[in-house]
Amino acid sequence: MDETDILKERKERILAYMESEGYVPIKRRDMRAMLSVPQEDREKFESLINELIAEGRVFETKKGKLASPKDLQMATGTFIGHARGFGFVTPDAGGEDIFIPASETMGAMQKDRVLYKVLHKAEKGKKADGVIVRILERGQQRIVGTFEAGSKGYGFVVADDKKIAKDIFISRENTKGAVTGHKVVVEITDYGEDRRNPEGKVIEILGHINDPGVDILSVIRRYELAVEFPEEVYAEIEHLGTEVAEADKKGREDLRDLLTITIDGADAKDLDDAVSLKRLGNGNFELGVHIADVSHYVRENTALDKEAYARGTSVYLVDRVIPMLPHKLSNGICSLNPHVDRLALSCLMEVNGRGEVVSHRILESIINSDYRMTYTAVREILEDGTPALLEQYAEILPMLEDMEELRQILGEKRRKRGSVNFDLPESKIILDENGKPIDIKPYEKSIATNMIEEFMLVCNETIAENSFWQEMPFMYRSHQEPDEDKLEKMEQFLRGFGYYLRKKDGEIHPRELQKVLQKAEETDEERIITRMVLRSMMQARYTAENGG
Repeated sequence: MDETDILKERKERILAYMESEGYVPIKRRDMRAMLSVPQEDREKFESLINELIAEGRVFETKKGKLASPKDLQMATGTFIGHARGFGFVTPDAGGEDIFIPASETMGAMQKDRVLYKVLHKAEKGKKADGVIVRILERGQQRIVGTFEAGSKGYGFVVADDKKIAKDIFISRENTKGAVTGHKVVVEITDYGEDRRNPEGKVIEILGHINDPGVDILSVIRRYELAVEFPEEVYAEIEHLGTEVAEADKKGREDLRDLLTITIDGADAKDLDDAVSLKRLGNGNFELGVHIADVSHYVRENTALDKEAYARGTSVYLVDRVIPMLPHKLSNGICSLNPHVDRLALSCLMEVNGRGEVVSHRILESIINSDYRMTYTAVREILEDGTPALLEQYAEILPMLEDMEELRQILGEKRRKRGSVNFDLPESKIILDENGKPIDIKPYEKSIATNMIEEFMLVCNETIAENSFWQEMPFMYRSHQEPDEDKLEKMEQFLRGFGYYLRKKDGEIHPRELQKVLQKAEETDEERIITRMVLRSMMQARYTAENGG
């Protein structure tokens, strides 16, 4: 047993004693005696107690007695600030947020881990409220904001994050020469108290707020996005070429003769999914969804794996993409570019005329994409019948027409079961060569984008169901039942516009929401109705358990 395990075991022993029946808060010396701690281990015991207090697992009263926070109706959570000074705590144990008045925040700032106590439990239409008892860990050491100079050389930084209510005071010797209007990164040196502003020092000047690119740079610094990869990551992938090694193809099913295409936006650089479709002799479709097998190259516990885990996802900014994986992978060997062999994870589904998946296979494969298609080209082929494109893509025209038929079948099946479709507009900001916004254009929504959405949905459902029945560990995207109060408010709101929801046994079937959205289509109130219905829904969560 190593030192870490020994310390963990000792901590658990202390906590188990405090949670035992009949325990009453006692002082440190009394606990040492009760646990028979040897004299030579006294310092180690004190360190363990201090760590448990810092973690919020033990509370020391003003009289120096050690108590379990649970017994004092205390718990730990993360503080969420508000520009007006008050805030909320998201409990570590889950559940509804706790409202914290401005006078009870104890100087807590956005993202701080805190120990809090609930004063009043939640009632109908009103959140529970409480007080911050202790700040366990500061959530932010650095803040991005705009510098404003004072008359005597000092200054203040107004945080970009509006959830940070107080400005950061910067003394004259810590301004680093910043002037009013500079975007800066500040390191906090003193978090202040309830009535005193935090203090800090400027460690980086990003530029003036009106300089091109400074706004994007501010976002990168604010969210601590890593732009470059560590050297050890580059060292790990140095041996990778642009083509799949023959040794890596062994043991995989060869699907290179299967007519396969990618369909993405015209400006997409990394092509991570491809589709195929063919008619079977019984009249059913065989739909193939092929995802780039990144896991073959990102091995567990390597530097590459740890860096990808830390990043979590690629980040798409207005003028750039900060990838989760180096370009050698994301735009190279893991991108399903046309006419090159690539490793994939494939899901081949037999789908009947009612949109039901009657059989499926999930396998490791090798594919060779035949065409790199864009949403625009597919739309112009299927909707407009553009002659030049019909000639250019004559080989895949029958498959595209079958895909359009399957798209309609799958969409109709989802509508019948009550799937709610929120068709909210998304836009792309167009920049000039200096990074200045010059236009805002809506993203193209067409049968081509809907086709890929339908294919990915049925693929995801098939794989999730497969994993569930095989009792395999899996991450599910779960939609919980809507909150009753939110539904009630939504009903009242909809009635004001003349929309009514039918209930069965006091419950609203998703099909009723679908009918409201369809009725509101192309009306003046469509956008606000759609947003209100969306806000009444529970946010989807990723869970290890199947929530339905």
